[in-house]
Parts: sequence; structure tokens; C-alpha cells
Amino acid sequence: MIGDMFVWLFSFFVFIFLLGLLVYQLMCLADLEFDYINPYDTATRVNRLVLPEYFTQAGLCVFFLITGHWAMALFGLPYLYYNYRLYVTKRHLVDVTEIFNLLSREKKQRVFKLGYLVCLLFFSIFW
Repeated sequence: MIGDMFVWLFSFFVFIFLLGLLVYQLMCLADLEFDYINPYDTATRVNRLVLPEYFTQAGLCVFFLITGHWAMALFGLPYLYYNYRLYVTKRHLVDVTEIFNLLSREKKQRVFKLGYLVCLLFFSIFW
């Protein structure tokens, strides 16, 4: 009973942390779109958060596997695989020179990730 409460509490705060990272990245991209910030600062801020996001998600999946919550680990695998594919194909970082051309794609990508994480958070809360 206490172990499940610890797992739920830890995963809840990790999900909130991941959601915060993605919302911050979306805010930076929106600020660039409305010309409140320059492309270099946007790329620096977004790129600084990409690898911590990936490692946190991977750590959460491993945590679910170790604690025996197989379904939550299984639900987290598509997101983890998507991040892995972005990293392997070297599309995980935002390029300063191409940021305006890829702005809508980057925003859609992060909105999709945000929606998937919200679904995972609800599964975690109500399971």
C-alpha cells in the first residue's frame, strides 16, 4: 500500500516536471512566433531542455518497469521510442538558422507530446 503510494507520488511529480518542460518549450516557440524573442535565444532555451526531457522520460519508464507497473511502462514506450528516433536521426535539437521554417512543425510536435503526457498523467492518476 505504501509502496504504491510512493510510486504514484513520484510518477505524478515526474509527469508534472515533464509537462512543465514542454509548456516552457512551447512558450519559447510562441514568443519567437510573436517576435518577443530572437531565434538564437529561443533555440538555446529549447535545446537546453531537450535531453533532460528525454532522460526523465526514460527514467520514468525504467522506474515503472522496476516497480512492476508494466501497463504504465508499456504506455510510456511509444513516447520514449519517438524521442529515441528523434535523437538517432539528429532531429532533436532546434537549428537556429531553420527555426522559422520549422516553427509550426516544432510546435505541433510539442503539442502532441504534451497531449500524450496529459493522457499518461490521467492514466497514472485514475489507475
